[in-house]
Amino acid sequence: MDHESPEPSTPSENKPAPPPSLLNPIAPTDPLPRTNPPAPPPLIRPISTNDMRQDHTTQTSTRKLDHWQSLEPELLETGDEVDEFPPPTPSAFSRWGLPILLFGLTVFTTLWAGAFQVNTKPVNGAWDFLMRYPGSLVNGIPFAATLLGILVTHEFGHYLLSRIHRVPASLPLFIPGPPHFIGTFGAVIRMRSAIMNRRALFDIGVAGPIAGFIAAVVAIIIGLSLSHIVPRSQTYGLQLGEPLLLQWFGWLMFGPIPPTHDIVLHPIAFAAWFGFFVTAINLLPLGQLDGGHVAFAVLGRRQRSLALGTIPILIYLGLTGWPGWILWVGLASLVGIGHPPVIDPDIVLGKHRRWVAWVALAIFIVTFAPVPFSVG
Repeated sequence: MDHESPEPSTPSENKPAPPPSLLNPIAPTDPLPRTNPPAPPPLIRPISTNDMRQDHTTQTSTRKLDHWQSLEPELLETGDEVDEFPPPTPSAFSRWGLPILLFGLTVFTTLWAGAFQVNTKPVNGAWDFLMRYPGSLVNGIPFAATLLGILVTHEFGHYLLSRIHRVPASLPLFIPGPPHFIGTFGAVIRMRSAIMNRRALFDIGVAGPIAGFIAAVVAIIIGLSLSHIVPRSQTYGLQLGEPLLLQWFGWLMFGPIPPTHDIVLHPIAFAAWFGFFVTAINLLPLGQLDGGHVAFAVLGRRQRSLALGTIPILIYLGLTGWPGWILWVGLASLVGIGHPPVIDPDIVLGKHRRWVAWVALAIFIVTFAPVPFSVG
């Protein structure tokens, strides 16, 4: 790049003019003589370390600061210093309007799905059912209220822990789905900043599955008490896999069930089964799933190795049982099976959080069904 040259010195000056500023090469030479030229402003404005833990050493805090700066690529050079882009302020619609709108749509679609599941009238699909019997939507309340209650409990577990750790997060964004099955694709929460340390990551990640699991356990107890056993010859269509926890509760409620009989689940129990399924899916140690957050908080960079070891198992289950596992592997690969770093990776979890991690592993084991769906 060509730059404008500095003005030549006058004949009366005995020494050459100082070179132009490195940060502003087109500025003219300062006409006033100076014994010491002014020091140039810093290239990067230092980030305050007031939020660092007071008991850390200076060397450790410096290392964390360097790590934080490496995670902040959005820098703009203006004049002779670099400023950060301030994060955009979410609009009122984004903070409140969109979550409320999506939740309302999801309430409608889950009511529709729940009513369609228990419908015994001859109809030609879900849309024909809605057009002919709109008043029957009230029959979907047990299923919709239970399923949404489990999902809301799960998501607000994440949200509340995000607020406790001062991580900006959106309200839960529910995703309405087609009414032919359950009427929703679940819900998500958007984090608007990086997470400070592994403790915060662990707490936020594990809170959702544990909260949703507790709600699903309450629902399965109520739902099984309203369910009944019929001969297998009277059942048809979609068959649900039985995770260990469902088998245990079924034995407690009904005793040993003959192999020629099945439990016909009440809509509340059916929603609780999906609560177990959602919990197990989320606890897979992949990327941005809750299990990925927990695994990275516990294992650090070794989380990626655990994820790489999990993928062949899911592919095998997809080839021999439920093909949907292969879809989950594909989605996880698109998002990334690894986990991004936290700002301060040096803070350890501590004994109590490691015990909670074992609890999360136990929840995954008792809610996971290798073949969740089959047709029989």
